[in-house]
Amino acid sequence: MAWFALLLGLLALLGLARWAIRRGLAAPRMIEQRTPADLGLPFRAVEFPTANGRSLRGWFIRGPQAAAPAVILLHGWGGNAETMLPLAGPLKEAGYAVLLFDARCHGGSDDDTFASLPRFAEDLEHALAWLRGQPGIDAQRIAAIGHSVGAGACLLAASRGAPLAAVVSIAAFAHPAAMMRRWLAWKRIPYRPLGWAILAYVQHAIGHRFDAIAPTNTIRKVHCPVLLAHGTEDTTVPVVEARQIFENRAHDAVELLLIAGSHDEYAEMDAGIEAVLAFLARTL
Repeated sequence: MAWFALLLGLLALLGLARWAIRRGLAAPRMIEQRTPADLGLPFRAVEFPTANGRSLRGWFIRGPQAAAPAVILLHGWGGNAETMLPLAGPLKEAGYAVLLFDARCHGGSDDDTFASLPRFAEDLEHALAWLRGQPGIDAQRIAAIGHSVGAGACLLAASRGAPLAAVVSIAAFAHPAAMMRRWLAWKRIPYRPLGWAILAYVQHAIGHRFDAIAPTNTIRKVHCPVLLAHGTEDTTVPVVEARQIFENRAHDAVELLLIAGSHDEYAEMDAGIEAVLAFLARTL
């Protein structure tokens, strides 16, 4: 019976490990404290469907003219639509309609079994489909701006043929495996014998190989213009990763913008926004 007890113990450990990893795929939920109205921007609260029968919620800011170009703003891991608000005002003033929304398991949107980069991309694709159906929107001139995981999701969606006219990637990591290994080191989990098994399980859980969704690989399949923006003092995703993505570009319409700042805060925010607006003016 000793072997049976040992087997039960191993199964219990595996179950506990699976639960812990699944819990790690659950992003912290942060509810918005401000809306576009706090910035003097008229908006409409919106809700639209996404995969798995879930619903997404966000804010829609109309453009100043009929058939306006539009920009979708997608936050990063643990963020929400509010974290992208600093871009909404300048975009509105420049003549764009703006859609900000919460990905699944974030902000006010529905929960799901877990959040992941591919699910962020699915949510973006559904947001794009909703926006293209709105009156007063030029469906051929829609760009997406994403931060961190949201940036990787924008690149993944574009690589799969989402009808985006341009993408702005802010602080994207080059490869999920590298990001996960930094997380393992932070948690002091040795890569062998545990770390590699965790990475393998995460790929199984999300249903995608890391190589297939890595921005350093998906950039090769993105045909629209792309601006890769990154903070030079980013310690969450080192700036070298932006250069790695840039080096793998498939065409010359991919630009690299390095500005002073960290992963979430930019000392040269105004200059960065001006560069983003100039890029959109050239490409939309």
